[in-house]
Amino acid sequence: EVTQVAEISCGQCQFELDSEDGCSLAVKIDNKAYFVDGFNIDDFGDAHDEKIGFCNVVRKGEITGVLKNGRFKASALTLVE
Repeated sequence: EVTQVAEISCGQCQFELDSEDGCSLAVKIDNKAYFVDGFNIDDFGDAHDEKIGFCNVVRKGEITGVLKNGRFKASALTLVE
């Protein structure tokens, strides 16, 4: 596992991922976006909130986990802003 500060947002709305339907939490690492397993997009408030929602803004977070099968398996996630 690795811990790093990365961009966290909605994979579909902000990172242009299209392999899942609906809105899902994603992380951008080295300019590539990955869906996150282990946390839900609404775990940090309403995803569609205009000011803080992941579907509307990209936020920074300290995330711990591992890339596996094209997804980020997260064991910890703390927003840093």
